[in-house]
Amino acid sequence: MFSLTVADHIMVAHSFRGEEFGPAQRVHGATFVVEAEFRAARLDAANLLVDIAAARVELRRILDAIDYRNLDTVPEFAGQNTSTEFLCQHIHGRLGAAVKDGRLGESGRKVEAIKVLLRESPLAWAAYEAAV
Repeated sequence: MFSLTVADHIMVAHSFRGEEFGPAQRVHGATFVVEAEFRAARLDAANLLVDIAAARVELRRILDAIDYRNLDTVPEFAGQNTSTEFLCQHIHGRLGAAVKDGRLGESGRKVEAIKVLLRESPLAWAAYEAAV
């Protein structure tokens, strides 16, 4: 299996509902390094998995919708705890749609799986991985 990873980062504000979150129930900030790993069993005729530039542009486009936002006010996230794990799955869904829509180029149509990893600190991160 081949893989190619692109990365970026975001800064968000949010709060969580539920006593298990302790002080994180209050509005707080988070900075995430976002890694998107694309996987496929085969390369295209030019020996590419995906065009790196196209992957970076698409990841940034997806992140722009939540970067520097209070996620508590984003209608799409109403009623959700926007945990690191939840955000991984959200970004994965958007990237999967981009693959299916051909926004990563023809070579990108061969992508079989995507793993999205958000690093909240050097000591803690979460990921979501699934087929496209």
